[in-house]
Amino acid sequence: MSQVTITKACIRCKQAHTIQMPEADYERWQNGEHIQNVAPYLSADDRELLISGICGPCFDDIFAGEDEDE
Repeated sequence: MSQVTITKACIRCKQAHTIQMPEADYERWQNGEHIQNVAPYLSADDRELLISGICGPCFDDIFAGEDEDE
């Protein structure tokens, strides 16, 4: 099975991250399927980076102190 390697820099800290996924899953995501359904094997941080361009540590920093119940 062919793999796709995605290297993406966080839009906030500019640190590059590399994510690999099967080409078939990448194509499904590019064709509109939700990343959490296509690639549940990726970490939540990797999926967030692909969706928003923000890495996990920056996401946590941005939303630190946010109450999930609000």
